[in-house]
Amino acid sequence: MTYKDKDLLLKIRNLRIEGYSDEEWIEIVHGIDLDLHRGEVLGLIGESGAGKSTIGLAAMGFTRDGCRISDGSVEFDGMELTTTTSHDLRVLRGARIAYVAQSAAASFNPAHKLIDQHTEAPVQYRIKKRLESQEDAMQLYERLRLPNPREIGFRYPHQVSGGQLQRAMTAMAMACRPDLIIFDEPTTALDVTTQIEVLAAIRDIVDQFNTAAIYITHDLAVVAQMADVIKVLLKGNEVEQSDTETMLSSPKDDYTKSLWAVRGFKRTEKSRPTSGPDSTPVVSVDNVSAAYGNVPVLHDVSFDIYAGMTVAVVGESGSGKSTSARCITGLLPPTNGVIRFKGEELPPHYKSRSKDQLRQAQMIYQMADTALNPRVKISEIIGRPAQFYSGLKGTALKNRVDELLDLIELEPGKYYHRYPPELSGGQKQRIGIARALAAEPSFIICDEVTSALDQLVAEGILRLLDRLQQDLNLAYMFITHDLATVRSIADEVVVMKEGRVVEQGSKSTMFTPPHHPYTDLLLSSVPEMDPNWLTTLLEERGVDNLGEAANL
Repeated sequence: MTYKDKDLLLKIRNLRIEGYSDEEWIEIVHGIDLDLHRGEVLGLIGESGAGKSTIGLAAMGFTRDGCRISDGSVEFDGMELTTTTSHDLRVLRGARIAYVAQSAAASFNPAHKLIDQHTEAPVQYRIKKRLESQEDAMQLYERLRLPNPREIGFRYPHQVSGGQLQRAMTAMAMACRPDLIIFDEPTTALDVTTQIEVLAAIRDIVDQFNTAAIYITHDLAVVAQMADVIKVLLKGNEVEQSDTETMLSSPKDDYTKSLWAVRGFKRTEKSRPTSGPDSTPVVSVDNVSAAYGNVPVLHDVSFDIYAGMTVAVVGESGSGKSTSARCITGLLPPTNGVIRFKGEELPPHYKSRSKDQLRQAQMIYQMADTALNPRVKISEIIGRPAQFYSGLKGTALKNRVDELLDLIELEPGKYYHRYPPELSGGQKQRIGIARALAAEPSFIICDEVTSALDQLVAEGILRLLDRLQQDLNLAYMFITHDLATVRSIADEVVVMKEGRVVEQGSKSTMFTPPHHPYTDLLLSSVPEMDPNWLTTLLEERGVDNLGEAANL
C-alpha cells in the first residue's frame, strides 16, 4: 500500500524524552522521527528499555510520571501536541486517540461492568447517547467475536477470561471511532489460540475503519502479521526502519539480526528416572478433581514431576493449568484425588501442612511488577523466606541474601538496598526467582515467568533457570502458553483442555505427529516469521468460524 502526504496523520520529529533519576534528568529517547498515515500500522520493536512504550505514549502527547518531552515535535493531524492545553489533550485522547494496554486485567475498573466503562467516553464527549453507545458496544463485541455479545458487556472484568477482556478493551478503544490507536503489547499474556482471535480482530478493526495504529511488541512473529512498516529501537535510538517484508528478509543492522535469531537456547532432553533413589516423583498429581464453588474446573488430572526435570503444562486460558498449581500448593483443596510429595500424601489444604512441606514447594509468578512489593527493599523481599524457613538472622541472613543475589547473577552490593521500581523487568523476575530459592525448595512452579519479557531477556531467564536446575537438582512445573519456550526448556509436556489432560509425554514425542487434534490446534496457532501467515491461517480455518476453530 502507498500513502500520500495528505494521508499523513502523525508526524514526529527529533523527539527527545528525559527521565528523572538520582536527582537529575537523563535523556532516554534520543531524537526519534516517525511518520504514520491513515490506515497504516507501524510496528515498534526492541528489547526492554528500548523506548517503545515511551514513544507510543508520546504520540498521545503523554509522558509517565518522572518523564518529560525535552525537545522535538509531535504533530497529530496538524495539531502540535507538545504545546496543546491539558483540556484539549484530554478530549483528543478520549475521542481521536485511544490506547490499548498490555494488561487489560489491570486497566479495567473492577467495580464497574464492561459496558459501563465502554460507554463512558462517547457519552462524556457527546459522540453518542448512552443507549446508542451500548448498542454500538454490542455490535463491536460481535465483530470482535466475543461470546454472547449482547450479554457479555454486563459482566464485571473478573467474570471474563483474559482474552475476552483484551478484546473488550479493543472494543472500548474503538468506542469513539478514533483516528489512531496505540496497541501496547496487547497479546503478550494470551495463549496462542486466543492470540489468533485478538490479532484477527485488531486487523479487522483497523481495516474496516481505516484506523492508523502503532503496534508495540517484543514478539517479532506477531509484529510481522500486523505491521506495514517496522521500526527497530535500542536504548532510545532508532536502529533501522523499513517495510515489513524487507525487514524480515533483509535486516541490515547486526542488532536486528540478533533479534531475529534470539530463540537459540535449547536444553538437552533427559531420560526420566525409572529406578534407584530418584525413581519416586518429587510431585505426583493423582486423579485430582477440583471446583470453584459448585463449578467443576479440574477432572481426574494426573501427572508426575521428577527431580531435575521440567514438566511444561500447556493449554489455552481456562484449561486448568494454574488451577492444577493451586491444588499442588494447597491453595485450592481438591474435591477428589491426592497430591503426593516424594511419595508422601500431602494434606489438601496448605494450612494443614507442616512448615517443611510448605518450604519444599515455591512459586515464581508471571507479573513480577505485581508479585514484588514496591515499597520493600530487595534485601527484605529475599530475606523474609530465608528468615521464616531457616531462622537466619543478622550477619547470617545478610550473607544468605548476598549468596542468593550472586546465584541469580545480580551484584549483591549493587542491588541489596534497591526497591523493585528501580529494576528492569528481567531483574525483577530474577528477584522473584531468588525469593523462591530462599526457602531451599525441591520443587518450583514457574507460572508464565517469561511471557511478559522481551525475547532477549526471556532467553536469559530460561538459561538461569536451567543452570539452577542442574546445580540444585530442582523439579519444575512450567506453566506456559508459549510453545517456543516449551521447545526450549521442557523435558515432558502435559496438554490440558477444559480441566482435563488430553495428551502428555516426552517433548520429542509431543512435537512429533500424529497429535491429539487439540495439540495440533495449539501447534498450528504459533505465529511464524511470515507476513502472510495469519492471512493463510484464517483462510484455512475460515474467518467466520475462527471462534469455532479455537474451541475444537
